[in-house]
Amino acid sequence: MWLYVLTIVIGLWISSTAAGGLLSDNMAEWPVNLWCWGLFTGIFVIADRKERIEMIAVVAIATPMELFFSEIWLIYEYQRDLMPLFVPAGHYFLFDLGRRGATQIKDNFALIALIPFVPLVAYGVYTGGDTSGLILLILVLAFTKWGPQPRLYAVMVWAALAMEIWGTYLGNWAWSPNVPWTGLTAWNPPLLVGAFYCFGDLLVNLCVDKFNSE
Repeated sequence: MWLYVLTIVIGLWISSTAAGGLLSDNMAEWPVNLWCWGLFTGIFVIADRKERIEMIAVVAIATPMELFFSEIWLIYEYQRDLMPLFVPAGHYFLFDLGRRGATQIKDNFALIALIPFVPLVAYGVYTGGDTSGLILLILVLAFTKWGPQPRLYAVMVWAALAMEIWGTYLGNWAWSPNVPWTGLTAWNPPLLVGAFYCFGDLLVNLCVDKFNSE
């Protein structure tokens, strides 16, 4: 678990700052790319069939979603315009981190863990700074109430927010204050960006159920 945390925290720092100026800007992402995909490959080699399906599913789902959100919908923009190559592997690390964290809480705590978001979402809507938060909150509550893995969704919301706060603070990416096509606004990062991760995790679980049973 801590290997994932350190990879995300240090990797994003290296990519954003070019390792504190030790690397040229156009080389800043490559150490992170190599480390993330090396780690991903190492995990894949020793993983069982179910986990390998999960890993492939995460990359296959996260990559087009990232490209759609950043290149077509334009709800956020990466520091160097294009999606870094380490991002799909990083999505699996966050997914596995969330899954491991979910084992530490009980099912009946999942919805309770989301309560702190309610007043913050209300504030964002009231001030107009994050009107998209209400829709994302409804989605997260729906995933957690009726989805197959409520503990995973609740943990992912917090894990995704922590990663997003760090990544946007460093400048790895930035969210648009106005959500294209919707007339809604968003903070940088949106408070409940984890709703997108919950949706992705649901798709991954459906893929695993389908292909692991064959």
